[in-house]
Amino acid sequence: MDFTCRQQPKGVCAVRGDSQKVFREGKFRKPKMSRRARKDTLAFIGFTAPNFILLGVFVFWPIVYSLFLSFFKWNMIAPKKTFIGVDNYVSLFNDPVFWQITRNTLALAVFTVLFKLGIALSLSIQLNRKPKGGSLYRAIIFSPTFTTSVAVAMVWTWIFEPTYGLFRFLFRAVGVTSPDWIHNVHWALPAVIIVLVWSGIGYDMVLFLAGLKNIPQDIYDAALVDGVTPWQNFIHITFPLLSPTTFFLTVTSFIGALKAFDIISIMTDGGPLNSSNVYVLYLYQNAFQWFKTGYASALALILFLLIMVVTLVQNRLSHRWVHY
Repeated sequence: MDFTCRQQPKGVCAVRGDSQKVFREGKFRKPKMSRRARKDTLAFIGFTAPNFILLGVFVFWPIVYSLFLSFFKWNMIAPKKTFIGVDNYVSLFNDPVFWQITRNTLALAVFTVLFKLGIALSLSIQLNRKPKGGSLYRAIIFSPTFTTSVAVAMVWTWIFEPTYGLFRFLFRAVGVTSPDWIHNVHWALPAVIIVLVWSGIGYDMVLFLAGLKNIPQDIYDAALVDGVTPWQNFIHITFPLLSPTTFFLTVTSFIGALKAFDIISIMTDGGPLNSSNVYVLYLYQNAFQWFKTGYASALALILFLLIMVVTLVQNRLSHRWVHY
């Protein structure tokens, strides 16, 4: 074997001759994966494969199949589907009910988020001051969170009942006639918003309380020394430092309101005259009451795109007001 050491440091040589032959013949191979590495790789595949399989079966495949069905006319009973191209989308955008339920859904989402987060933040600030009986108040306010939607809807339907409901007696006590909440086109949607706000305040309050606990007390002490008012404390300290929690709750609450279904279905079923009908309920009616599967699939795709756009816009705007 020929070695050449041209002005190299001691112990460093360039290998020629047989070594070049070994490289040309490919006798130098990558080291084999160790037994420990193979076990770790197999364990990773074993733990993650079920998640990917479930995502594929219950998330990605329904999206793809819904997109496929949106180009067909089918009633879920006939064995053959009729291809109609984009007619379902054309019918959808020409449907006045579609635009009505879109307005209802957006109004419900906006007002539900505003009232729910505003009330939850106010309650969390009060409870963070550790009033007497604070634990009991937290339990009472949080209790609607783990109450089933069916029970919530049935109880509130009785409360709104114009003949013998609780609101009728409360309004009469102050000399005011109670409106027909559920059967009036002007009051049905506000009634639903009231119920959604009431049922979601507890969860938001708990998260706001957790965020308030993470704000250092030293900041408030320094502000107190500088003579800062409680309102200035909230505007310049509390709200900015709660912005990550506020952003998370805004996104999740808005998306949840866009998908509202069960309480509305039980209380009003979208009536009267679609005044309280919302997107997911209208989708359900088309798919399982009127058996317009292709039309319902087109609605589902539009809802999917709407949620995606709302999420992207909120994420883009979050950089301006969320402080981590």
